[in-house]
Amino acid sequence: MKKYELTTNTKKAYGRTLFQIRALKDFGNVKTGDLGGYIEKEENLSHAGDAWIYNNALVYGNAKISGNAKIYDNACIYDYAQIFDNTCIYNDAQIFGNACIYNDARIYGNALVSDNARVYGDACVYNNAWIYDNARVYDNARIYGDACVYNNAQIFDNTCIYNDAQIFGNACIYNDARIYGNALVYGDARIYNDARVYGDTKIHF
Repeated sequence: MKKYELTTNTKKAYGRTLFQIRALKDFGNVKTGDLGGYIEKEENLSHAGDAWIYNNALVYGNAKISGNAKIYDNACIYDYAQIFDNTCIYNDAQIFGNACIYNDARIYGNALVSDNARVYGDACVYNNAWIYDNARVYDNARIYGDACVYNNAQIFDNTCIYNDAQIFGNACIYNDARIYGNALVYGDARIYNDARVYGDTKIHF
């Protein structure tokens, strides 16, 4: 049995018509008859699992929400983005391109995740942070403020990247490292253990 239907309530998004969804049965914290967010087509939201789109959230293009993922508020998911497992996307976050968010990751605030980026594990990306290109953010990493992680950079373990810091190239930041201020870490740099990089520091190898 399908868990939702498309209603006649619509919104326009970049020339596309999106339809508000209505639950056809109880599942998770959703009750029969509950109205959800807006999708372009049924392929955008799986009928399996407890995945749901709430509030004014929009999902369109070839994006897909599945598993137990939850999309709230004014979040926008589009292009070929894939959101699954127990992920939560909320506030005004946007996920697009071929980005994948999974496991127990959280994306919120005005954060952007795009291109071929992956955010997973228990990672959190929030405020105005942007993860793009082929970047990977996972484990318990936190990316926030106006920080950017891009190219082939990898951020994992309990790392925190914040303020206006930028991590790019093939850089890897891990263990309990903190990168903040206007710091730039790039090239093949490796920052780990309890290292602190901040201010206007530039590190590259």
